[in-house]
Amino acid sequence: MLCPSAVVEHTLTHLQEGGHRGCECVVLWLGRRNGDQVIIQEAYRPIHTAEADIFWISSDGMDALKSYLRQNCYMVAAQVHSHPGRAFHSAADDRWAIVRHHGALSLVLPAFALRTTPASFLQDVKVYQLTADDEWAEVPIDQVGPRCLAIS
Repeated sequence: MLCPSAVVEHTLTHLQEGGHRGCECVVLWLGRRNGDQVIIQEAYRPIHTAEADIFWISSDGMDALKSYLRQNCYMVAAQVHSHPGRAFHSAADDRWAIVRHHGALSLVLPAFALRTTPASFLQDVKVYQLTADDEWAEVPIDQVGPRCLAIS
Protein backbone atom coordinates (compact mmCIF):
# COMPACT_ATOMS: atom_id res chain seq x y z
CA MET A 1 0.00 0.00 0.00
CA LEU A 2 1.43 3.37 -0.98
CA CYS A 3 0.07 6.36 0.91
CA PRO A 4 1.05 9.91 -0.04
CA SER A 5 2.14 12.11 2.86
CA ALA A 6 -0.68 14.55 2.00
CA VAL A 7 -3.20 11.79 2.79
CA VAL A 8 -1.51 11.21 6.15
CA GLU A 9 -1.74 14.94 6.85
CA HIS A 10 -5.47 15.01 5.98
CA THR A 11 -6.02 11.90 8.11
CA LEU A 12 -4.38 13.54 11.10
CA THR A 13 -6.38 16.74 10.61
CA HIS A 14 -9.64 14.77 10.79
CA LEU A 15 -8.58 12.62 13.74
CA GLN A 16 -7.28 15.61 15.68
CA GLU A 17 -10.52 17.56 15.09
CA GLY A 18 -12.33 14.75 16.87
CA GLY A 19 -9.65 14.60 19.53
CA HIS A 20 -10.04 18.29 20.35
CA ARG A 21 -13.70 17.49 21.10
CA GLY A 22 -12.64 14.52 23.23
CA CYS A 23 -13.98 11.98 20.73
CA GLU A 24 -12.62 9.16 18.66
CA CYS A 25 -12.73 9.65 14.92
CA VAL A 26 -12.49 7.36 11.91
CA VAL A 27 -10.99 8.02 8.49
CA LEU A 28 -11.04 5.60 5.59
CA TRP A 29 -8.16 5.43 3.17
CA LEU A 30 -9.63 5.14 -0.30
CA GLY A 31 -7.61 4.03 -3.26
CA ARG A 32 -7.22 2.02 -6.41
CA ARG A 33 -5.35 -1.15 -7.16
CA ASN A 34 -2.33 -0.83 -9.45
CA GLY A 35 -1.06 -4.34 -10.12
CA ASP A 36 -0.17 -5.87 -6.76
CA GLN A 37 -0.07 -2.47 -5.06
CA VAL A 38 -2.89 -0.32 -3.67
CA ILE A 39 -2.35 3.40 -4.16
CA ILE A 40 -4.18 5.51 -1.60
CA GLN A 41 -5.91 8.46 -3.24
CA GLU A 42 -7.60 10.19 -0.33
CA ALA A 43 -8.53 10.29 3.34
CA TYR A 44 -12.32 10.07 3.56
CA ARG A 45 -14.08 10.94 6.79
CA PRO A 46 -17.38 9.06 6.70
CA ILE A 47 -20.51 10.42 8.31
CA HIS A 48 -20.28 8.95 11.78
CA THR A 49 -21.13 9.50 15.41
CA ALA A 50 -18.40 9.36 18.01
CA GLU A 51 -17.90 9.47 21.73
CA ALA A 52 -14.77 9.36 23.85
CA ASP A 53 -14.22 5.66 23.34
CA ILE A 54 -16.32 4.52 20.38
CA PHE A 55 -17.48 5.53 16.92
CA TRP A 56 -20.12 4.13 14.60
CA ILE A 57 -21.15 4.79 11.06
CA SER A 58 -24.89 5.05 10.52
CA SER A 59 -26.74 3.47 7.61
CA ASP A 60 -26.85 6.96 6.00
CA GLY A 61 -23.08 7.17 6.39
CA MET A 62 -22.63 3.73 4.82
CA ASP A 63 -24.94 4.64 1.94
CA ALA A 64 -22.98 7.86 1.31
CA LEU A 65 -19.70 5.91 1.42
CA LYS A 66 -20.92 3.28 -1.04
CA SER A 67 -22.14 5.97 -3.42
CA TYR A 68 -18.80 7.82 -3.17
CA LEU A 69 -16.86 4.61 -3.82
CA ARG A 70 -18.95 3.87 -6.94
CA GLN A 71 -18.70 7.42 -8.29
CA ASN A 72 -14.91 7.50 -7.94
CA CYS A 73 -14.08 3.84 -8.65
CA TYR A 74 -12.39 3.60 -5.24
CA MET A 75 -11.99 0.80 -2.76
CA VAL A 76 -11.64 1.08 1.00
CA ALA A 77 -8.00 0.16 1.45
CA ALA A 78 -7.75 0.68 5.23
CA GLN A 79 -9.48 2.26 8.16
CA VAL A 80 -7.65 4.60 10.50
CA HIS A 81 -9.02 5.69 13.84
CA SER A 82 -7.98 7.16 17.15
CA HIS A 83 -8.31 6.07 20.76
CA PRO A 84 -8.32 8.32 23.83
CA GLY A 85 -5.41 6.48 25.48
CA ARG A 86 -3.15 3.80 24.11
CA ALA A 87 -3.49 2.40 20.60
CA PHE A 88 -4.99 -1.10 20.47
CA HIS A 89 -7.78 -2.93 18.65
CA SER A 90 -10.73 -3.09 21.03
CA ALA A 91 -13.59 -5.60 20.97
CA ALA A 92 -15.77 -2.84 19.46
CA ASP A 93 -13.12 -2.21 16.80
CA ASP A 94 -13.10 -5.94 16.01
CA ARG A 95 -16.85 -6.09 15.72
CA TRP A 96 -17.55 -2.85 13.84
CA ALA A 97 -14.59 -2.68 11.46
CA ILE A 98 -15.56 -1.34 8.05
CA VAL A 99 -12.91 -3.34 6.19
CA ARG A 100 -13.62 -7.07 6.57
CA HIS A 101 -11.64 -8.88 3.88
CA HIS A 102 -8.70 -11.16 4.62
CA GLY A 103 -5.59 -8.98 4.83
CA ALA A 104 -7.54 -5.79 5.57
CA LEU A 105 -5.67 -3.18 7.59
CA SER A 106 -6.97 -1.26 10.58
CA LEU A 107 -4.67 1.45 11.94
CA VAL A 108 -5.07 2.90 15.44
CA LEU A 109 -3.45 6.03 16.83
CA PRO A 110 -3.19 6.85 20.55
CA ALA A 111 -4.20 10.01 22.45
CA PHE A 112 -6.78 11.00 19.82
CA ALA A 113 -3.77 11.46 17.47
CA LEU A 114 -3.17 14.83 19.11
CA ARG A 115 0.57 14.18 19.54
CA THR A 116 1.05 12.52 16.16
CA THR A 117 2.64 14.36 13.27
CA PRO A 118 3.16 13.16 9.71
CA ALA A 119 6.81 12.52 10.66
CA SER A 120 5.86 10.42 13.72
CA PHE A 121 2.91 8.60 12.13
CA LEU A 122 4.70 5.28 11.55
CA GLN A 123 6.20 5.35 15.07
CA ASP A 124 2.85 6.13 16.76
CA VAL A 125 0.45 3.93 14.80
CA LYS A 126 -0.49 0.36 15.69
CA VAL A 127 -1.41 -1.72 12.67
CA TYR A 128 -3.81 -4.66 12.74
CA GLN A 129 -4.52 -7.05 9.90
CA LEU A 130 -7.54 -9.32 9.49
CA THR A 131 -6.46 -12.96 9.38
CA ALA A 132 -8.04 -15.83 7.47
CA ASP A 133 -9.63 -16.81 10.81
CA ASP A 134 -11.42 -13.43 10.97
CA GLU A 135 -9.20 -12.23 13.83
CA TRP A 136 -7.45 -8.88 14.04
CA ALA A 137 -3.74 -9.50 14.64
CA GLU A 138 -1.20 -6.79 15.34
CA VAL A 139 1.43 -6.49 12.64
CA PRO A 140 4.84 -5.29 13.86
CA ILE A 141 5.70 -1.98 12.23
CA ASP A 142 8.94 -3.36 10.80
CA GLN A 143 6.81 -5.86 8.84
CA VAL A 144 4.47 -3.14 7.65
CA GLY A 145 7.12 -0.66 6.45
CA PRO A 146 7.60 -0.43 2.70
CA ARG A 147 6.01 -3.84 2.01
CA CYS A 148 2.50 -2.84 3.10
CA LEU A 149 2.53 0.81 4.07
CA ALA A 150 4.86 3.29 2.48
CA ILE A 151 4.46 7.01 3.05
CA SER A 152 5.62 9.01 0.07
